[in-house]
Amino acid sequence: MRQLMAVLLLGAVTGVAHADIFKCISPHGDVLFTSDRVEAKQKNCTQITVTPNVISAPPKPAAAAPAPRVGDAKPAPSAAPGGFPKVSPQTQAQRDTDRRRILETELVNEEKSLQEARRDLAEQENTRTGSERNYQRVLERIEPYQRKVKIHEENIANLKRELNNLR
Repeated sequence: MRQLMAVLLLGAVTGVAHADIFKCISPHGDVLFTSDRVEAKQKNCTQITVTPNVISAPPKPAAAAPAPRVGDAKPAPSAAPGGFPKVSPQTQAQRDTDRRRILETELVNEEKSLQEARRDLAEQENTRTGSERNYQRVLERIEPYQRKVKIHEENIANLKRELNNLR
């Protein structure tokens, strides 16, 4: 426990570690990066200056308006932040209809693919070659077909969930 405390205290005292980085080029043209000064001096390396990537914080919003009083009328809440383009209800309804149509088409295609994958799996399960005396080899051969069926089943479940989440 004391050792752990000592390590933590030492880490807190030392602060952020800083290491100089050196770029070395061998006679064969290979590039080597190192932080070892002795090795860098032996190999005539050049020191690389790395500037930290710092992103400044966004500006703070202007002072908030005073809280509305009980008798004051409340402004209608806006779903879109200021400056964000708004879409008319008709346009949004058309987009929703298009999305539903696309998802339904994808669902039909995925169900066809699932039927085909199940048919291929059944075909492979009923086929037994002479080299497959060990049943493990049969399992290894049909495993990709089982994966394909599982993928199509998951895709169908996801498409149905997506269709149920539409407005």
